[in-house]
Amino acid sequence: MHYEIAPAKINLTLDTLYKRDDGYHEVSMVMTTVDLNDNLSFEKRKDRRIIIESDHQFVPTDRRNLAYQAAQLMMRRYKIKTGVTINIDKHIPIAAGLAGGSADAAATFRGMNALYNLGISLDELAELSSELGSDIPFCVYGGTALATGRGEIIERLPRPPHAWVVLAKPSISVSTKTIYGALKPGKNKPASDLMKQAIVNEDYEQILGTLKNDLEEVTVKKYPQVRKLLSNMKESGSDGALMSGSGPTVFGIVRKERQSVHLYNAMKGCCAEVYRIRLLG
Repeated sequence: MHYEIAPAKINLTLDTLYKRDDGYHEVSMVMTTVDLNDNLSFEKRKDRRIIIESDHQFVPTDRRNLAYQAAQLMMRRYKIKTGVTINIDKHIPIAAGLAGGSADAAATFRGMNALYNLGISLDELAELSSELGSDIPFCVYGGTALATGRGEIIERLPRPPHAWVVLAKPSISVSTKTIYGALKPGKNKPASDLMKQAIVNEDYEQILGTLKNDLEEVTVKKYPQVRKLLSNMKESGSDGALMSGSGPTVFGIVRKERQSVHLYNAMKGCCAEVYRIRLLG
């Protein structure tokens, strides 16, 4: 039996630069992990099946699950002859812009590597994982990074200054594909290089001033409740607030623990799913 932690991520920036020939968007984004995890366990089987177990009603346990696809890819690529049972203890909200599925897939790449003593480097796992999804290479490494290309080119960064994060997810799911489909890329000034600099300089104020997500204006147009949550987050005392990924989750950053408790309590009145966590990075 082997265990892996799969932390959620938030976007501190998400710049969409242009539409590529392969249909993807060229992006530049700074992401960092937060203290909200799924927990996965891996156990070898005598047969060659991949079995996904989860108590969460919305976690698919078949080929639609990214952890299943990651296990399948590892078995094919490294000629693994036995199957695996993967149990996913789910805590990251689903379809929330927090890379929950990608984090589980990344944990599966690491978990299969450890379970079968393959000795593969994180760099090689990250490269392999990009075949499945754009957020997975970042999740393989975790921490804080600048991601470019379609998200698969990773430059690792120092951790951001210590801060608390309050996440609020309205009871809607957002399709990343739909949001990207409605986007006009390249119309906003990119912020990711400035964010990288702010993190390297450990400049908390500059980090707050550089928060930016090009997908936010598309999502808030389609889902007014996301706009309302962002406005509540700002009015309730967050130092800075932003939507993560394609949404619908929004987050507020604060420096002090008592601020985080106040913000958490204020946001509990706005929606059911609210989390008070720390930046890990």
